[in-house]
Amino acid sequence: MSEQPTDLTNAASQATRLIQTHQTGVWRYLRSLGCDDHEAEDLTQETFLRVLQKPFDDFDRTATAAYLRRVAHNLLIDLRRRQKRLIVTDEVEKIDAFWQQVTATDQGEEVLAVLQECLASLTARAQTALRMRFESRKSRQEIADALGVGEHGAKNLMQRAKTQLRECIERKLRLEDHVSTRKS
Repeated sequence: MSEQPTDLTNAASQATRLIQTHQTGVWRYLRSLGCDDHEAEDLTQETFLRVLQKPFDDFDRTATAAYLRRVAHNLLIDLRRRQKRLIVTDEVEKIDAFWQQVTATDQGEEVLAVLQECLASLTARAQTALRMRFESRKSRQEIADALGVGEHGAKNLMQRAKTQLRECIERKLRLEDHVSTRKS
């Protein structure tokens, strides 16, 4: 009888450690797949609930992170099916490959810092366009109106800015071998 409280305490401690170690990485991964803040938060919580419902062996940080991303990805697919929205699988595979490389040692902290540094190197107009699109979820037409350009001008500006960001990030992280997320 005296072993049960100790076992429960150990299990709770392990669960807390698992969540503290991987929560941010799972949330960022879901955001990179296109979830908004609320969806990413909900799916992150659901990921840990699913994983902790069954016996789980935490062999090493990299394997655990990959497993948690897979569970989160599957939960996202279920959510998108219920919403009748599609996920482009080719892009998800590229994102998975990228995340596996960059999160080997941290939860994406280095990538986030590099992203912010590379974003700051863009022109003010390019920064504004990307922030409107990806932070505020504005349409291309709304961005064009705000910048005083045509819709195609806004599209071209964002495409060039995304290319510059990708190249800057790859250069700074020295990830020439990772699969490019650039569309052909």
